[in-house]
Amino acid sequence: MNEPEPKPSDQHVVEQKARHWLSERGVTENDIAELVYFLQKPYHPELDMEVCLHNVDRVLAKREVQNAILTGIQLDVLAEKGNLEEPLLDILRKDEGLYGVDEIIALSIINIYGSIGFTNYGYIDKLKPGILKKLNDKSTGECHTFLDDIVGAIAAAASSRLAHSEANSE
Repeated sequence: MNEPEPKPSDQHVVEQKARHWLSERGVTENDIAELVYFLQKPYHPELDMEVCLHNVDRVLAKREVQNAILTGIQLDVLAEKGNLEEPLLDILRKDEGLYGVDEIIALSIINIYGSIGFTNYGYIDKLKPGILKKLNDKSTGECHTFLDDIVGAIAAAASSRLAHSEANSE
């Protein structure tokens, strides 16, 4: 008996598409793991990248994270192509500081592992280390209004997950 074709909304299909779109936009799981390392190394001197990558992978496996990735990247791409109406197009292209909807999508990710995610996110969103600096470079012509916040939120959630798992193992 033939297996039915997976629907575009099947969990595996959605997860693979979210991971693929991150990669297409120049963000690797290793880039996000480096942010996790940056956030957690001061508290866990023995921390290695493998643990950081594992935590990023677990966050990316969550459906609400995948939905945020798909939504945010689509809005960024539409803005890049000029396929949104004004004034929204200009707001997204400039990544206006008072816009805030990009941060709201990020908050849906941050909440997954508790309130520590808020402080992790705020800290790296302000400093913009690693891949976040690249994503905020407006000179490339690419729009990453949503993606930079989503990547920061994934790193913050993975850091929170790591902190919770370390606390539980003590």
